[in-house]
Amino acid sequence: MTCWRRLAEWTEAGVWPRLHEVLLAKLRSANALDFSRAAVDGSHIRALKGEPRPDEALSTGAEPAANII
Repeated sequence: MTCWRRLAEWTEAGVWPRLHEVLLAKLRSANALDFSRAAVDGSHIRALKGEPRPDEALSTGAEPAANII
């Protein structure tokens, strides 16, 4: 329970983003970052406009598909 409580307190206090910033700053100053094999993970990037809703999606066919139910 103590570990969970401390992790929750640190998260609420913003420790993790600050720790990430400090670590990146130290790595940059030591020229220890190599982005030649980096990848961007879209799950961590906010979609500003969001994904289109099904009723907003453009049709790819000339006519709606037949209902098979």
